[in-house]
Amino acid sequence: MAELPRYLKIGRTDNVAVALTDLAAGESPVIDGVAVTLREPVGRGHKFALKPIARGENVIKYDMPIGHAKSDIAPGMFVHTHNLATNLSGELDYTYTPAAPSPLPETEKGRTFRGFRRADGTAGIRNDLWVIPTVGCVNKLAENLAREFERSTGTAVFAFPHPYGCSQLGDDHETTANLLAALVKHPNAGGVLVVALGCENNTLESFRQRLGAYDESRVRFLKAQDDGSEFDLGLELLGELAANAAKCRRVEIPVSELKVGLKCGGSDGLSGITANPLIGRFSDLLVAAGGTTVLTEVPEMFGAETLLFNRCRDEATFRRAVAMVNGFKEYFLRHNQVVYENPSPGNKAGGISTLEEKSLGCTQKGGTSQVTDVLGYGETLHTPGLNLLTGPGNDMVAVTVLAAAGAQLILFSTGRGTPFGGPVPTLKISTNTELAERKPNWIDFDAGRLVKGRGTLDELGEELFNQVIAVASGEIETCNERYGYREIAIFKDGVTL
Repeated sequence: MAELPRYLKIGRTDNVAVALTDLAAGESPVIDGVAVTLREPVGRGHKFALKPIARGENVIKYDMPIGHAKSDIAPGMFVHTHNLATNLSGELDYTYTPAAPSPLPETEKGRTFRGFRRADGTAGIRNDLWVIPTVGCVNKLAENLAREFERSTGTAVFAFPHPYGCSQLGDDHETTANLLAALVKHPNAGGVLVVALGCENNTLESFRQRLGAYDESRVRFLKAQDDGSEFDLGLELLGELAANAAKCRRVEIPVSELKVGLKCGGSDGLSGITANPLIGRFSDLLVAAGGTTVLTEVPEMFGAETLLFNRCRDEATFRRAVAMVNGFKEYFLRHNQVVYENPSPGNKAGGISTLEEKSLGCTQKGGTSQVTDVLGYGETLHTPGLNLLTGPGNDMVAVTVLAAAGAQLILFSTGRGTPFGGPVPTLKISTNTELAERKPNWIDFDAGRLVKGRGTLDELGEELFNQVIAVASGEIETCNERYGYREIAIFKDGVTL
């Protein structure tokens, strides 16, 4: 049996390598024909120097700088936050330097999934009943209605509480209302009960206008301050929605109508080696089939953004991408915060030292295809291919905005693990096999097999693609669905009255 790799040099020009398992001081990895004796232990996912790196010299990983040495680093030394610092600062000017498009992988033409065709032509992969409050004041009413209806009928209902919808001004108010409206019209919902209080800024009347045209068989409205028992009326309306949803049947739908959000959370040093490249492979396969993927977490593009910018399909798309990135930097600066105050303690414990390193791993989820469109927060997908979406790195906020954009499913890579799930199926992909084995109730797919000699990127990419089709067709529930982990969070920037 072939010995499994214990370390990896990722890029041809890299001056560090990554430990794929815990390495002890005194071990002598041989890389590019040269033995490097480790001067100290190096944990799984962490880095060690392959050659001398002088103070101020760039540390190279993925063939890109991930920061500079804060002191001289000798071969075999552990490289992390104690001797490596970011190169990043503030806003930048960018030049559009389009890269030749990479050839997309061949994929089987005419593939389908079994989904729900909605009256407006959209396709859903679930036929859920949702309760969405227009304002935080009715959160408990929404949750109690969902709980009682499920108790009395056996039909699952999911409530999505949030703290907003009133006492907000300007863009924050628009953000809340637009995002909630997008969720109300999401095709994964076979029925939605919109619950209002009656005196909030996000009035039921203005919210209905914001929805525009909607499928009246799938949406009902409840204003709690109206006469009568709001609880009894709410249960009655849920009964109507459940009866209408029960009439819906799965039909064959082209896989080109799938829209999949791409997200990572609790990243570690293997994220950019296993799970994120695997998601990138999936993205390329779906795009090749005519489908849509969407990448968000703008602060986790910082330091790797030019790799995405140069893949924009034209200069207009490039300009929107630059505006998105610099706009997010302005948001940090407006609040007197350090633009590059990242990665998190968990990221660092897992082997990620700087934001550049995190971003270079994070953006691999977008594969190699062209960037076809750039969307603002709360906007919805309408262009097939790889899209960029304005949103923060926060797991709950990012997954919520991906769902609101129209993603029917989220691929979520993680090295540290999390039970979290959004309003749509959130398929968790572990960067390491140990996490998948420790938390089978969280993890749906083990990408750590890539470094265990248990599958190639092509093989696991095809396996993941088939699993997504099975999830979309209702043949498999994701762990977040099975264990009831579903929630939303809304981005907030300004004043609360």
